[in-house]
Amino acid sequence: MMNAWPIEIGSVVISKAGRDRGRPFLVVGVVDDDFVMVANGALRKMDRQKKKRRKHLKPTGRVVTELRDRLSQAKPVEDHELRTWLSEEEEKLVQV
Repeated sequence: MMNAWPIEIGSVVISKAGRDRGRPFLVVGVVDDDFVMVANGALRKMDRQKKKRRKHLKPTGRVVTELRDRLSQAKPVEDHELRTWLSEEEEKLVQV
């Protein structure tokens, strides 16, 4: 089964499985074809990223381009920035 949107760095995703089911995350790293690293700045901070299977994540189709660009340039990203971007994206999803 193919998802309509790719899961890439900067993607806003919703966890479909595990203790964190239903929570939004940002993809902050790609491990391989099966796994990505996610963080949300609250429970999962940048220094304790969670490794999740792609099949356990539901892509929302939204990408935080500023996050993607900064990570690709190896610039630091703060936890409070992750929380801000996620809350902004959640508001956009609710409005749709």
